[in-house]
Amino acid sequence: MTTAPTGNPRTYQVRTYGCQMNVHDSERISGLMEQAGYVRAAESDEPDVVVFNTCAVRENADNRLYGNLGHLRPVKDKHPGMQIAVGGCLAQKDRGEIVSRAPWVDVVFGTHNIGSLPALLERARHNSAAEVEILESLEVFPSTLPTRRESTYAGWVSISVGCNNTCTFCIVPSLRGKEKDRRPGEILAEVEALVAEGVLEVTLLGQNVNSYGVEFGDRLAFGKLLRATGGIEGLERVRFTSPHPKDFTDDVIAAMAETPNVCHQLHMPLQSGSDAVLRSMRRSYRADKYLGIIEKVRAAMPDAAITTDIIVGFPGETEDDFARTLDVVREARFSGAFTFQYSKRPGTPAATMPDQLPKQVVRERYDRLMAVVEDVTWAENKALVGETVEVLVAVGEGRKDERTGRLSGRARDGRLVHFATAPARADGEHSGTGAHGLASGAADQIRPGDIVHTVVTYAAPHHLNADGAPLHHRRTRAGDAWEKGRAPRTPGVLLGMPAVRPS
Repeated sequence: MTTAPTGNPRTYQVRTYGCQMNVHDSERISGLMEQAGYVRAAESDEPDVVVFNTCAVRENADNRLYGNLGHLRPVKDKHPGMQIAVGGCLAQKDRGEIVSRAPWVDVVFGTHNIGSLPALLERARHNSAAEVEILESLEVFPSTLPTRRESTYAGWVSISVGCNNTCTFCIVPSLRGKEKDRRPGEILAEVEALVAEGVLEVTLLGQNVNSYGVEFGDRLAFGKLLRATGGIEGLERVRFTSPHPKDFTDDVIAAMAETPNVCHQLHMPLQSGSDAVLRSMRRSYRADKYLGIIEKVRAAMPDAAITTDIIVGFPGETEDDFARTLDVVREARFSGAFTFQYSKRPGTPAATMPDQLPKQVVRERYDRLMAVVEDVTWAENKALVGETVEVLVAVGEGRKDERTGRLSGRARDGRLVHFATAPARADGEHSGTGAHGLASGAADQIRPGDIVHTVVTYAAPHHLNADGAPLHHRRTRAGDAWEKGRAPRTPGVLLGMPAVRPS
């Protein structure tokens, strides 16, 4: 048991920046800390250990980290024994430079040795000196580490780490390494462990999720994995992110359409609609292929919601290139898009390319892109007004819920839905829910993790509202777990090398 000088367990907080991979890595960091005897501190408390899990993708990632480290320095000066650790992609990139710029940091660890964190903290405390440990390759697959899950109803499951692509704007492959695939049986065992704890939804994670199987020579492994999840009793929703268009195969589309618990949602990065820019980005597909995939997806699943990532202002992008991106956005009919202004990342080929665009040009194009994206997504959402949606009730999705008396969650297609909790029937026996699902009896309460069917009454570009009484409310095991105040804590899962089970 790790204890503070007073004899109480030492406390910790993890502060996360970046993508879903980082969010899931932070769950592992929390699991490791608690296995080592630390206790999570309340948000308002000053913890004994602060762990920053960093991202290196955006231009302001460095400034954000060092700014936050600067704010912590006087706190640490007043808190004897406090430790600060920095991990993640920025730590893998900057290494010892972090301690040079912020000497009050105690531990720096990389993307390949998350499991070393508790030992590094102990060593730094014992030696009264900073510990910097960055490995060049994976020490153990992260999913073999204990995990403190943040949700009772939805869980991340890594199927691979690393990336074999060489996109010129991306620094991730150099920080996460080459792709390493988990064996299918290990993945399914982790999913089954989550479902046994009450989880209803899992998202399969990979830097390039649909290239899964490349390491053990099975090009169809990802589609087989999706189908295999259909045999897991109690698993209601399966999502995955993010696939690469170059690896998207027809068998994956068939698996999505034919496996009932796989959601009809696809997040597939476009990056640019210009073939010339895609070539310069070293993205090995062209706009026509991208649109062809979407056409096939919609033919198999007309209700599919498709979202994307787009970069504006890549070096050398012309006005004609940008116009082609707008054309693809209109043709693809995205239900959502994460849009980014290109920013240089040191260490990437794009950072030294000629024809870097002025910031004002990039900003102006970004504003125009946002206007088109919002027009498209709003039109797609308006088409759902009057439709019934199945919502998995969530925590923290609706920032205005307290004021509006609504709850929020995600539809099966991934759209955010804010819904009223007016009197409803639940499984034929529950009724009378009030604001925030607090009802006349505990049996009627709508809880995070429960399932609600409701009718869309209003559409905005980024969400749907359902302001009538829910048609149906189903209490779930995930809602029971939330009510008991427990989140799944799955141990590391490592089961050898079984094959994917047939669907």
